[in-house]
Amino acid sequence: MASSSSSSPELPLSRSANNNDQSLSIDHKLHEVLEDLSRSVPTHPAPVLYSSNNSRFILNLPDSELDSLERVCFQVEQAHWYYEDFVREQDPSLPTMTLKRFSNNLFHVCPLLSHWGNEHEQTFQSFLAYKTRVPVCGAIMLNEKWDKCLLVKGWKATSAWSFPKGKINEMEERPLCAIREVLEETGYDLAGQINISDVVELSIRDQSLSLFIVPNVPEDFPFETRTRKEISKISWFKLTDLPTWKRNKTVPGKFYLITPFIGYVI
Repeated sequence: MASSSSSSPELPLSRSANNNDQSLSIDHKLHEVLEDLSRSVPTHPAPVLYSSNNSRFILNLPDSELDSLERVCFQVEQAHWYYEDFVREQDPSLPTMTLKRFSNNLFHVCPLLSHWGNEHEQTFQSFLAYKTRVPVCGAIMLNEKWDKCLLVKGWKATSAWSFPKGKINEMEERPLCAIREVLEETGYDLAGQINISDVVELSIRDQSLSLFIVPNVPEDFPFETRTRKEISKISWFKLTDLPTWKRNKTVPGKFYLITPFIGYVI
């Protein structure tokens, strides 16, 4: 009896010690990962270019970009995508993080970013405001009969359908941005098919959106996204089945930024 009672309290203490050791181990691994992500040259945002040899994002940025909060934060965003899509896939014990939490941790780990760490909340909000003003380019892809358009759906279950599109890179021409984004999201190459005069340009909440109208896209093309955890579905939709600005038509599902554009092609 005495032996049993004396040994029983040690069990929870042992579990607590193990839990603490495990927590310290994960914190240590996370610190090392964040250091590694900030230690070398930046990578292009296209996921197809990610690899173990170019997975670092901050250290060798030119001074002109290190002095720009917006440019640094875009690199931090790329690092966050890489962390969630690749690093955690290799080591699921690492915690998933929102961009806000990830950037806060990275700012405190990377010496080149530490001067923003104490003002992270303000820094992050400034970055979010900047992101909403970056121009977006893409394409309204029509079939050979001009009665259907191609839409993509985001990765999350609650994501909406939209035209393939994405944010423009610094100094990138809009048609080239549209070609790049469509290729990444659908696997279809629009090179040589874009007429720069066939474009719908709108400004929504201070953000410029340019969608090039591209007809005669084959319906039987084997569309396949080149992104990771961004696009879940690619599908053709009849134009007359979509909500329009004029008709105020109710359609099942979510159609992000479809309505302001679809009236231009119906």
